[in-house]
Amino acid sequence: MNKISSTQLAKLFNISKQSLDEVLIDTGLVKKDGEDFKLTDAGIKKGGEYKDSSRFGTYIVWPEDIKLLALSIGVGQKYISPSSIGDTYKLSAQKINMIFSELGWIEKYLKGWTLTTQGMKNGGIQKEHSQSGAPFVVWPEAIRVNKSFIASIKEVLGEEIITSIKSEDNDFRSKFEARHRATDGHMVRSKAEMLIDNWLYMAEIVHAYERKLPIEEDMYCDFYIPTGRVYIEYWGYENEPKYLARKKLKQDLYKKYEFNLIELLEEDVKNLDDVLPRMLLKFGVQTY
Repeated sequence: MNKISSTQLAKLFNISKQSLDEVLIDTGLVKKDGEDFKLTDAGIKKGGEYKDSSRFGTYIVWPEDIKLLALSIGVGQKYISPSSIGDTYKLSAQKINMIFSELGWIEKYLKGWTLTTQGMKNGGIQKEHSQSGAPFVVWPEAIRVNKSFIASIKEVLGEEIITSIKSEDNDFRSKFEARHRATDGHMVRSKAEMLIDNWLYMAEIVHAYERKLPIEEDMYCDFYIPTGRVYIEYWGYENEPKYLARKKLKQDLYKKYEFNLIELLEEDVKNLDDVLPRMLLKFGVQTY
């Protein structure tokens, strides 16, 4: 059987070498050893082996037909299109793709959609229309029971999301009630958040307050901007140990899922006209 390098395999799946490395680590096929990658027993069982080259040194090669994108849900899994998924909920394929886009699993590309690292980790496979050449993504049937996807579907359909998970974030939200009304009607938990909400409203930026993060963990952001998929967090209780622990947890989750995050402190709120336009522009969101 023909075996190819990780770089060649990444090209085969139309993803970056870095994204492929993350999948190999997440699926337990390789592990990081300093700056190098080492095969695990699972990686060897999947056909990975070392190859020596006078030019490139020792590197890992894989069977060309390895089903990397199906490893976490099982080889042989049936894949379904956004249209098929939409039929289940009486939603269009476009609406399903928009949900996947908001989750950060796919990105708009010209006349189609391309798979992201997070989408790949959730089992998506990149495809291309035979006639138009437009890219699209298909998903394992198991995506229908994915917690993050179900939560997004329920929000779109207007159903209440019920969770029994107790978290530090829910404790915080229960302790500090939303008593401040922003200009757009949002009820927020502090005067600083009211100023941020008002600024976004006056800048005509569509935004949500306390949007649940599209992840398995039970965590909410302060603000979410669909354009650019940007999350905003205001850190306002820097002297409370419990709050600082919650802050660290949230920062770790944003980093883990590679979300676009803007972090605001008290001094930033005093200068929103200078701070926010610059921060938002980094993620492609223009103001004024």
